[in-house]
Order: sequence, then structure tokens, then C-alpha cells
Amino acid sequence: MLANYLNEHKERFLNELFELLRIPSISADSAYKNEVVKAAEFIKEKLVKAGADAVEICPTAGHPIVYGEKIIDPSLPTVLVYGHYDVQPAVPLELWDTPPFEPQVRKTAIHPDGAIFARGACDDKGQVYMHVKAFEMMMAENTLPCNVKFMIEGEEEVGSTHLGSFCIANKEKLKADVVLISDTSIMANDTPSIDCGLRGLSYVEVEVTGPNRDLHSGVYGGAVANPINILAKMIASMHDENNHITIPGFYEKVQELSTKERELLNMAPFDLEAYQKDLGIDAVWGENGFNVLERTGIRPTLDCNGIWGGYIGEGAKTVLPSKAFAKISMRLVPNQTSDEITALFKNHFESIAPAGVKVEVRPHHGGEPVVTPIDSKAYKAAEKAMEKTFGKMPIPTRGGGSIPIVALFERELGLKSVLMGFGLDSDALHSPNEHYGLFNYYKGIETIPYFFTYFAEAE
Repeated sequence: MLANYLNEHKERFLNELFELLRIPSISADSAYKNEVVKAAEFIKEKLVKAGADAVEICPTAGHPIVYGEKIIDPSLPTVLVYGHYDVQPAVPLELWDTPPFEPQVRKTAIHPDGAIFARGACDDKGQVYMHVKAFEMMMAENTLPCNVKFMIEGEEEVGSTHLGSFCIANKEKLKADVVLISDTSIMANDTPSIDCGLRGLSYVEVEVTGPNRDLHSGVYGGAVANPINILAKMIASMHDENNHITIPGFYEKVQELSTKERELLNMAPFDLEAYQKDLGIDAVWGENGFNVLERTGIRPTLDCNGIWGGYIGEGAKTVLPSKAFAKISMRLVPNQTSDEITALFKNHFESIAPAGVKVEVRPHHGGEPVVTPIDSKAYKAAEKAMEKTFGKMPIPTRGGGSIPIVALFERELGLKSVLMGFGLDSDALHSPNEHYGLFNYYKGIETIPYFFTYFAEAE
């Protein structure tokens, strides 16, 4: 039985994940290019050992994609499993309690059975590896009920730049009935949920240039525009007193939910006091007229993700800088498009620049918002699988993050996706001390085979 196989191999499953987590596959930093390839080779090796056929590392103009499959009967349904093996940079390193690429298990209040602390533990190595081990179990016990294909990429954290061209060039190879993705979260370990919507993304970098060189702030201060001061004012002007985004036309196409839809969204359990305590804050912040669940699920946002310029070294240097920079992200909701919002931002940001500075907006990457159906046989299979292992029906939720490839798969492959993730929002994704509960890792491995079973049985 699969449960027996899982129990017998738990320690090995964890040790193998540790091996993967020790590889610093940071896709955004070219210095780690060889490590990204090493992670791809690791995934390939484990898929082969698990029983997959035609496993290959497919080169792209960027980082490679790992593909594998097991076709037991062409007449049966096919599930395309997607995930990514690349990770976010681990900086600032000094904020990690333990080194980011030396995984350790520690108990926490939310994870009393222990959690794996490492960069990529939850996003997305731990969740990808659940699928590899679930597949191994089904192969070992001869219980794989339908066909499976794997597409594990190495560029998700930098916008999946080359995944689209790969999908277009390999439509026949990637033919399937549904895409199964575990790169999202559940509400709590005792409250399973399935994301049925994701926000899109527009990500830009801005540069403000003043004088042609750094200047002495005593000699020139007060007479020449300081790019840092100007940039700070420009960013601050992006929200009004109601925390409403001030870019003209930004909300024009935003899909407004009905009162009934908002009521359904707010049926999900949410403890504001626990939320604030977990984050170490005494109040939440956001657009007036909406609560936390609505602000993070159905409303667009604009946030400064990083800002720099001038002198930031030890001690003092009284400099008026020549340049200042910022990275800005905007989360989008249905009916908004990344190209349109990026253009609106660019036009507005450049138009509000005062005389004395020049402004440049450089788009980085974007993705489209999606809403997935909750009445499809694939969603129902995921719902039934989670109910089987958690003992209660999962709640459909709207995720605040972005997975741009969901819209890509629908556009290029004609496939809907099921977002059956097992992490928690509190697992510090993209932050120091990222972690993933042992409960969640093993629960995912236990649940995934049930999805295959119920999907294969569905009419």
C-alpha cells in the first residue's frame, strides 16, 4: 500500500530533498548558472530512478527545463505536472538563523512536528519533490492510474522567460488533459484550500538621474535636485490618503466582485490577531473599503520592492547622488493585462518627474491574472483528494501571488491548471528563514496519488 511505502521511505524522501536544497540554484544571478544546471541534473536523475521514461534536460536560451513522462496507455487521461527548481536569492544572509543552503529541521509554533528551513524549501523545491516521490510510490506499487508528464523549469523566479517558446515548440510533446501545479499554499494545516485564482504581475525598474556626477551636498545641496529625494516623493505619490493607487486608468478594467462573491470569499477562516502577531505588526495596511483577504486576493496593488542610491557604506559621506533606483511590482486582477498596466505606469511615472531630473522606466517581466474553474473534473479530483487526506473539504480561495505560466499554459497549450499547493503563507517565501513543514511535505506526497486516481476515474 502507498501509505506503507511512504512510512518506510520517509527518512530517505527527506534526505533526498535536503540534497536538492543544498544546491544554490539561484536563477537571477549568473554566478550560479552551474548550480542551476546541477539542480536540473538532480531532478533528471531522480525522475529516472522513480521510473519515468524519455527523461531529458532541454536547453533553452536561459536555464534548462527537465522533461519526463510515463505513458501507460495513450487512451487514458494525461496529467502534466509543472514546477520549478530555481530559487530566489538568499540575501540578506545575516537575517537567516541558519545558512540558507544547509537545510535544518526545527520546530515552530505553527509547525510543532518540525519544519525544513532552507531557501527553496517551500518555493518550490519541496513542493516539486513531493510529485517526484508520489510518482515513485505509484510506480513502485504499480498503482499509476493514468499517464503523467513532468515539466520542471529553472526560470520561474525570473519570469519564466523562455518557457513560452518551449511550449510553442513542443506542443505535441506536452499534450495533456490538465496541468497540476503545487506552488501555492493552504490556509492552515487543519484547513485545506485550493487556489482558484491568481493575480497577475507587472514588474519594472525605475532610474532617476539628476546631475552628471555625485556632488558635495554642502556645496550643491538645496540648489540641485537630489534624485533620492525626488524618487521617494514620486513613489509616495503612487497612493492617495485612502491607499488607492493614483495612476490614471489603473482601475478602469478591474473586475469588481459582487456582494455575494465577496461573502463567499470571506467564509474562509481568518484570524486578524494571529496574522498581525505572526508578522510582528500592530495594524494592517491597505486600500480602504477592503479587508485583508480581499486586499490580497481580489484587489490590485503597487509596491516598491527595493530602493537604492548614493552612499550606503560605513560611516558618513555627505554626497548628493547622481542617480537613484527602485524596483516596483504591481499585482493585477482579472481584466487587467501586464502590458497595459506597465504602459500606464511608465507614462504616469515619467509625466510626474519634475524639472531637473530625467526618469527611465525599464520593464522586467509580467504575467496575467487567471481564474480557474471549480466545477471541472480536475478541480473536483483535487478537492476529493484533499478531503480524503485532510478529513475535510478544501475551501476555494484566491491567491495573492502570481504564477504567470498558468495563463501561458491556457493560451499556448489550451490547458487549464489545478493549483493544489501544500505550503503556508507564513512559510517566509522569498524571505530569510524560508521553511516548509514536515507535515506539509509528507501530506503532499500522500495526497497527490489520490488526485491521479480520482482524475482517472472522472467521466
